[in-house]
Amino acid sequence: MAAIVLVPGFWLGAWAWQDVTPQLRAMGHHVHPLTLAGLADRASEATPDVDVYTHVNDIVRVIEENDLRDVVLVGHSGGSVPVTGAADRIPERIARVVYVDAGPLPNGMAVIDFNRTQTQEEWRKQVEEEGEGWRLPVPPFDPEVEPDSLAGLTSGHLAQMREMATPQPFATATRPLDRPTAPPDTPCSVIASTFTPEQVHMLANSGNPIFGPMAQMDLRHLPTGHWPMFSRATELATLLDEIAR
Repeated sequence: MAAIVLVPGFWLGAWAWQDVTPQLRAMGHHVHPLTLAGLADRASEATPDVDVYTHVNDIVRVIEENDLRDVVLVGHSGGSVPVTGAADRIPERIARVVYVDAGPLPNGMAVIDFNRTQTQEEWRKQVEEEGEGWRLPVPPFDPEVEPDSLAGLTSGHLAQMREMATPQPFATATRPLDRPTAPPDTPCSVIASTFTPEQVHMLANSGNPIFGPMAQMDLRHLPTGHWPMFSRATELATLLDEIAR
C-alpha cells in the first residue's frame, strides 16, 4: 500500500479531503491530508510573505519528518504548483505525482497567469479592496456564476465550502515556480474533471505549452465540476487507489 499525501487547492485545508481520506485508509493506504501555511486551521500563520515556496517547504517538511518514501503526491487545482515544486526538490521520495483537475505549469508561470485576463484583473481588485493588499478573498461559490466549476455540488457542499474556506495568501498565486532545466523523470497522472483527455491531446497538438506535457501523462477522466473531492469523493478515492497500486 502507498503513502499518499493530499494537498488541497486554493482556499481549502486538509478538511477538504474528509470524504476521501477514510476511504483510502480503508483500502490500506497511509494517508496524509495537508493544510498549507496561512489556511484553514493554520490561518493564523498567514502573512504577505507566504508564497508558493512556503507551501513547497510545507510539503517537503511533512514528507521528510515522517520519513515517507515512494510517496504518491496528490495536488488539486492551485495545490498543483507547490506539489510540483516539492516533487522537483525531493524526487528520490516521490513515486508518482497526481494532478487533480490540474497539471504542472511551465517554468516561470504563476497560478494567476493561467487564468483569463478578466479573472486576473478581478483577483487583483479583490485583493486590494477586500484583502488588505495581500489576501485573495474566498469566492462566493455561486453555481449561477460558475455552473461548470461547481457542477455536482449539493447545497450542503456549497454551504460547507463557504463556511470553512479561508482567504488565500496572494503571493501563492503571483509568484511563479522556477523549475530545474531538466525536471525529474517522475511518473505523473492527471485526473481530469472539467476537461477531457481528448481535449488535452487537442490542445497539446495545437502547441499549447501547458497541455503539451500533460498529453504525455497517464490521463484519467472523472467528469464532474472542479471539486471532485466533494462531488465524487468515492470515485476519486477509487481512482487514487488504482493509480497508487
